[in-house]
Amino acid sequence: MANLSLFLLSALAFSLSVVFAADPSTLQDFCVTNPIGQGIIHSNSVCKDAKLVEANDFFFSGLHITGNTTNPAGSKVTPVFASQLPGLNTLGISLARIDIAPWGVNPPHLHPRATEILTVLEGTLEVGFVTSNPENRHFTKVLQKGDVFVFPIGLIHYQRNIGYGNVVAISALSSQNPGAITIGNAVFGATPEISSEVLVKAFQLDKTVINYLQSKF
Repeated sequence: MANLSLFLLSALAFSLSVVFAADPSTLQDFCVTNPIGQGIIHSNSVCKDAKLVEANDFFFSGLHITGNTTNPAGSKVTPVFASQLPGLNTLGISLARIDIAPWGVNPPHLHPRATEILTVLEGTLEVGFVTSNPENRHFTKVLQKGDVFVFPIGLIHYQRNIGYGNVVAISALSSQNPGAITIGNAVFGATPEISSEVLVKAFQLDKTVINYLQSKF
C-alpha cells in the first residue's frame, strides 16, 4: 500500500510539473488579446469579446520579407508572438523567421519559456546548444536546406551562417511568449550595469577588458 501511495504521489508531482511548465491553458475556443489591454494577457476574463473577434485576429503577414541583417551580428529575427498575432494568446505556440547574412550569427541566447524547433529553408547553418552545469556539453550540427534541429527549453544556443549565401530559417516555439535572453547583452549590457568587480571574478578577465565589453553592449 505504501508503495502504491508513493507511486501515486510521484505521478501527481510529475503531472503537475508538466502542467506548470507550459503556458496557461485556455478554457474556451480562443482568447484573443484585448486591444485595450497591455502586454500578454493570461486571464480569460479580459479576452476580446468573442462576438467582436474576426479572421484578422488570427492572421499575420510579413514572413516572406527578408530581415535586415546590416548589424554587427549579421542577423535578424522576425517574431510572430502573441504581441504580433493576438489570436495566439493562451495557445502556447509561436513562430519566428531568422535571417543570417554570410558568416553572421544569431548570438548565444536562451528562451526561458520555450523549446525551439528550427527548420532551414535556405543556406548552410551551424547550430549548437550547451547543457546545464556541471557537464556543459556542447551539441553542434551543420544543417542544410530542409534539415530540422531542436533546442531544449532554457538552454543556451546559437546559429551561425557558414556559407556564402543568406540563410533563411523558421523556428517554432512552445510558448506564445517564449522570451529571449541574449547572453552578451544580459551580462555586459545590463541596466544598471553589473559591477565590473563581479564580472572580473566571474570571467577571470582584466578590468579593462570588462570595461571594454560593457562599452560595446
